[in-house]
Amino acid sequence: MPPAPKSNQTRKSEYKDKEKPTQIRFSNITAAKAVADAVRTSLGPRGMDKMIQASNGDVTITNDGATILKQMMVLHPAAKMLVELSKAQDVEAGDGTTTVVVIAGSLLDACSKLLAKGIHPTSISEAFQKASAKSVEILESIVKPLELSDRESLLKSASTSLNSKVVSQYSGILSPIAVDAVLKVINPSTATNVDLRDIKVVKKIGGTIEDTELIEGLVFNQKSAGTGGPNRVEKAKVGLIQFCVSPPKTDMDNSVVVSDYSQMDRVLREERQYILDIVKKIKKAGCNVLLIQKSVLRDAVSDLALHFFAKMKIMVIKDIERDDVEFVCKGLGCRPIASLDHFIPENLGSADLFEEIQTGPSKIVKVTGIPIQGKTMTVLIRGSNKLVLEEADRSIHDALCVIRCLVKKKALIAGGGAPETELSLQLMDHANSLTGVEQYCFRAFAEALEVIPYTLAENAGLNPIATVTELRNRHAKGEKTAGINVRKGAITNILEENVVQPLLVSTSAIHLASETVRSIMKIDDIVNCVR
Repeated sequence: MPPAPKSNQTRKSEYKDKEKPTQIRFSNITAAKAVADAVRTSLGPRGMDKMIQASNGDVTITNDGATILKQMMVLHPAAKMLVELSKAQDVEAGDGTTTVVVIAGSLLDACSKLLAKGIHPTSISEAFQKASAKSVEILESIVKPLELSDRESLLKSASTSLNSKVVSQYSGILSPIAVDAVLKVINPSTATNVDLRDIKVVKKIGGTIEDTELIEGLVFNQKSAGTGGPNRVEKAKVGLIQFCVSPPKTDMDNSVVVSDYSQMDRVLREERQYILDIVKKIKKAGCNVLLIQKSVLRDAVSDLALHFFAKMKIMVIKDIERDDVEFVCKGLGCRPIASLDHFIPENLGSADLFEEIQTGPSKIVKVTGIPIQGKTMTVLIRGSNKLVLEEADRSIHDALCVIRCLVKKKALIAGGGAPETELSLQLMDHANSLTGVEQYCFRAFAEALEVIPYTLAENAGLNPIATVTELRNRHAKGEKTAGINVRKGAITNILEENVVQPLLVSTSAIHLASETVRSIMKIDDIVNCVR
């Protein structure tokens, strides 16, 4: 007996189930592309800035991709993957955070076209992985080797990074600061990485970006505590304490009932004696500058203690953040002291000069002549308002990361869309040697990379189609360093124009973008769970 025919309802549900993964994929691609399109106008030296208003009313003006995406309220899971992609690029290379998202958006667009042709998502993601590996191979064949002694090339790289920022007009001031800061905390002949925690950036309102300086020492972002004490100490002996110089308290709530004046007088006398003993022991160790770690449970230093310190000519700087203790100790050569019993001369650091100076509306303490040069550096950023200071801080961080990339991998490539165009051309040639679905995917990957020169031209107000076509022709003639010069509005030899970038920034961007696209393509369902 033949099986009963399936009902129309069953066939319909099966059809719907088959359609669901496709719908999910296209939904993910659309959401992720929307995020990429949001930051695409910020790419390049002529890119636009974004003004972001937080829920608490704080305003941020920036064109840094990682900052824009971090503050965007992204709800779709696939779109959040692009936010994470930007963070990953920021950690890996420090620069190219907008580029990586724009490339990922373009690759997803290429994926949607390939899916529409009926190519399986697994075939697309595997081919894109191979194309990514081939791209890195091609980039490594067109690099220009670099030595860390070549200060000029390092300055060009830092300037290229800064030229696309809001503070681009100050790149001539900020790029030498970034280069010198990195070179002074490493040994250029042997270093293979840079710990950027050795370079502290201090922001202070007052003056302009032009007043920004690099200090071979430390800067404390507050004035010395108390009044009447010294505000300048030469040949300083520095102690950093992690205990409080104030009356002790019990671990639980308590109240002391005083019934007469003699008891009250005794309490005050004991408190005075307790604090005086601490101050005398600190003075006996030879300390004339005291740094006090910030305390949460009680006052780190009392007014009475500050009075005694001032009488004994000891400069006090309080509220040192816990996160800064390691940096301060490394710079001054001191050890953090957790109890009074360990306050001995061996644990003290030294410096030639501690000086309190006026900067705009407030004061800072500047430390110079530290004993071990080259352990730590401080960049003091000046600016007229909070928005400028924060953008300058982000810009300097990116420039420092670019120099770190060059320390990790000593190789430069051209900027201005030149490497992407060369990649596109060589991947197209390589695709001709392949067969079947892989050839389609390689071609789509190659075309997707042209989004970078296209966007640079578009943001610079040039005709993107004409510019990219001419750029492609120049590369076909063998001009591997031909790129878009947005200042001149023409295609020139971009290396001669000093527009260079680290190899690591480009290879990291392509690798991370293709990995993210692969992850998005592998998703065929989104399940909401209640926790």
